[in-house]
Amino acid sequence: MPLRRNRDFTLLWGGAGLSLLAGRATAVAYPLTVLWATGSPGDAGLVGTALLLPMLLMQLPGGVLVDRYDRRRIMIGAGLGQALIAVVVTALLLSGRTWLWALLAAAFAEGALGVLHQLAERAAVPAVVPREQLPAALTGNEARTRGAAIAGQPLGSGLVALGASLPYAAAAVSQLASVICLFGVRGKLQQERTGPPTRLGTEIREGLVWMWRQPFLRAVMTAVAVTNILFQGLNLAVMAGIQERHGTPFEVGLVLSLSGAGGLVGAITGGWWNTRFPLRTLVLGGLLAWTAFMVPVAAALNTPVLLGALFAASGYVGGVFNVAGGVLLVRAAPDQLRGRANSLANLVGSGAMAAGPVAAGFLLESTDALRTALALSAVMALTALVALASPGLRKAPFPEPGDTPADGPGNTSRKRP
Repeated sequence: MPLRRNRDFTLLWGGAGLSLLAGRATAVAYPLTVLWATGSPGDAGLVGTALLLPMLLMQLPGGVLVDRYDRRRIMIGAGLGQALIAVVVTALLLSGRTWLWALLAAAFAEGALGVLHQLAERAAVPAVVPREQLPAALTGNEARTRGAAIAGQPLGSGLVALGASLPYAAAAVSQLASVICLFGVRGKLQQERTGPPTRLGTEIREGLVWMWRQPFLRAVMTAVAVTNILFQGLNLAVMAGIQERHGTPFEVGLVLSLSGAGGLVGAITGGWWNTRFPLRTLVLGGLLAWTAFMVPVAAALNTPVLLGALFAASGYVGGVFNVAGGVLLVRAAPDQLRGRANSLANLVGSGAMAAGPVAAGFLLESTDALRTALALSAVMALTALVALASPGLRKAPFPEPGDTPADGPGNTSRKRP
């Protein structure tokens, strides 16, 4: 059956998309609301941090909850909770009050529920999609995430310009529509659990031990962490370079938008690449391509058109890379560990992204944008070389396209005779 005719996947995909779009819009709206109401960039930054902090604090416990409890109920509860928060913020702003403490609490709670919703949805996909259609399904998920990010930012800022409460009212409606979609999904979204749940710390440790015993997955996560740091640093270096030559903020926004557009196209075509090339080829090829696109950035700082083209190409590779990573996670992790596997991958990626601007900021303080971009390119090249020689990337943890399927979930090292 074509994926587009798979009713359960379509409802799951659409419901998660509505929730993501609402989350991306309010992620922009929260700091803008505070900034316009108080005139304090510091307060706006606090609210933005409160919204993003759960990405670091909630990943590991969230992964345990997703593996322990009913994933559909988790998503429904998270959606209803986010809708309720949006209604409360809407009422607060309509009353003319902008209480910083209330917005901080609302932003943190919304971010925490968003983490739970995303972890549960990612872990549920293999329950509604046949194994051979996973690359296509995860391609759709990655394209949806990229599209929500591209559309959510102008939607959130545009609604704030029309009225401070409008983005939150729209988010409430979108979250409720997401919940309605989930009620239409039939069947269970996880395998039956056996035995009583153990302690939270024990289950987190179980996920960490499983991840450590996956050499291919561990090597990929290490490469992702390094490249996330480098690209966040490169974004800051490009901003500084454009400022040094007296460019405009519009040029910065254009370059970053082209990166997002390239990522969307890469996500859409990610399934094609994943069904034709082994994961090792995609991972190593992606690292080498990123190196090839990052090296000329230093020379292109004075040429916005070339800079935008390089960022669009890097974004394209990132879209394909993310689809490959999603396929790796859902195929390598058994169902009872899938939530924790996703949460660990998200934690590594989010933590690395947070470290990137800080590292690049110190470099830019001591040197200029050109030398910073060159230094980041050198580290990217070294990362690609280390990956080429890495023993962990020599063999994927499951059969590649064309191989005989493995004997069962999580047991991917043996092939049937």
